[in-house]
Amino acid sequence: MERLSNKWMAAVASMWIQCSSGAYTFGIYSSILKSSQGYDQSTLETVAVSRDIGSSAGILAGVLYTAVTHSNSNSGLCGPWLVHLVGAIQSFLGYFLTWASVVGLIQRPPVPLMCFYMILASHSTPFFNTANIVSGVQNFPDYSGTTVGIMKGCTAISGAIIIQAYDTFYKGEPSKFLLMLALWPTFVSLVLMLLVRIYKANASDDKNHLNGFSALTLIIAGYLMIMVILEKSFSLPLWARIFSFILLLLLLASPLGVAIKAQKEDFKRFLETPSFESNISMVNLESRCSSSKSIVAKDLAYLEVPRGEDQVNVALDDKIMFDEEGMNLLQAMRTVNFWLLFIAMVCGMGSTQVVLNNFSQIGQSHNYTTVEVNNFFSLWNIWNCLSRVWVGYLSDYLLHTRGLARPLLMTVTLAMMVVGHIVIAFGFPGALYVGSIIMGICDGSQWSLMPTITSDLFGVKHLGTIFNTIGIASPIGSYIFSVRVIVYIYDKEASGEDHSCVGARCFLLSLFIMASLAFLGFLFVIALFQRTKRFYMLRKSKHSLKR
Repeated sequence: MERLSNKWMAAVASMWIQCSSGAYTFGIYSSILKSSQGYDQSTLETVAVSRDIGSSAGILAGVLYTAVTHSNSNSGLCGPWLVHLVGAIQSFLGYFLTWASVVGLIQRPPVPLMCFYMILASHSTPFFNTANIVSGVQNFPDYSGTTVGIMKGCTAISGAIIIQAYDTFYKGEPSKFLLMLALWPTFVSLVLMLLVRIYKANASDDKNHLNGFSALTLIIAGYLMIMVILEKSFSLPLWARIFSFILLLLLLASPLGVAIKAQKEDFKRFLETPSFESNISMVNLESRCSSSKSIVAKDLAYLEVPRGEDQVNVALDDKIMFDEEGMNLLQAMRTVNFWLLFIAMVCGMGSTQVVLNNFSQIGQSHNYTTVEVNNFFSLWNIWNCLSRVWVGYLSDYLLHTRGLARPLLMTVTLAMMVVGHIVIAFGFPGALYVGSIIMGICDGSQWSLMPTITSDLFGVKHLGTIFNTIGIASPIGSYIFSVRVIVYIYDKEASGEDHSCVGARCFLLSLFIMASLAFLGFLFVIALFQRTKRFYMLRKSKHSLKR
């Protein structure tokens, strides 16, 4: 067990748990949920929003993580494994009860009870995310962007991975897909949760091995994209699907090789370094860190001279942002930066989630087949993963080399999101393929940048609670935009006994409104960028001196 007790194995275990979570798959089973329960579009939207609430409302996960890791102990009843356990229980109960309702194993539940099942099932995601992301940031504090990108990237492709398993063994049986969601994430998290721990040791070449994890995640995403294209172009026989799935499992196992190599190098370096040299280097490091803190403090004293009420608030924000302990949730909520980020996420994540939840209906209105709609979901998940990993790495690179504020990348993604909404709205041939790629990139970038920016601005100690609170912006925006915009306009355009709608007109106005909201989020992030760019320049100086 000792060989498994290191931060590299903890990272691999976290990656595997994230890859098994089955996120972003509501569109696969929404049709059978609608038909088996006799829901209309409005009711289905309510169930979808309840799923969004569960997947984003992770405050309890953050509070639990802080409570069980506060003593910095990895033994006994303390540690991230407890957060994983609670998530696994919720995942199993929520999806199993939903599956039982769909197949008739239990009596058809009323809509509020079905919403509770969806909340319970999706509420497991914040518990997995919190345990894996926050422990990863604590294990690799100098490369938080890369670490968050890897973990969020694995979450993004988890849907495509489980869809591959579903297409291989149970294609065309969406009720079996729900049963897979009940069993797969629960089993993987229970097996691996004890490996996810917090380790304080840091090495100078963490970056190289983390880049190895990033590269493997991108390779897996690329492989999944190739499989989606092949399945769209050809009708693959069963043996070919089984072979491709086995190859996928081998790719998923490949991060283990990086972890073993990294641990061997760390152990070799430990044996070659005499204890007195280690002590000297630690003293030098501490003195350099203290020097860097004093220099940063002097820079702040020089730069942050308030000349008005607004500038006083900015100075106070910057002073707290450099506090090593970080802020708690209430302290963070008293800052302007928190609300700028929160409102931007309401507009950005909320409008994106609305499109994702309605992708099946948008595809049907444009006469796409069920297979093509499933391909859209896979493409969304794959590009979502690519952007999470790449943007996480890019944000670290730009910060450490040029001192560029991470919110600058978020402004770019929100601008792209405006374009994505407009592309889908016009509905020209192939628009949904192009739109699913653009929106997947934008959605992934936001989910990668938001926790990283949160850890930068508010610290790591209460990161789980704060970034999960900001994550509530997604279901808030999704609910408001779904009920007040999408459903209202769709019902006005729909006709016939089945209350369906065909043509670009069904979602044209709605998607233009979503584009306008994304632009509003863009403006809020511009304001956040202006407020934090000096802070990030000072952070770059601090990192350079530390090295």
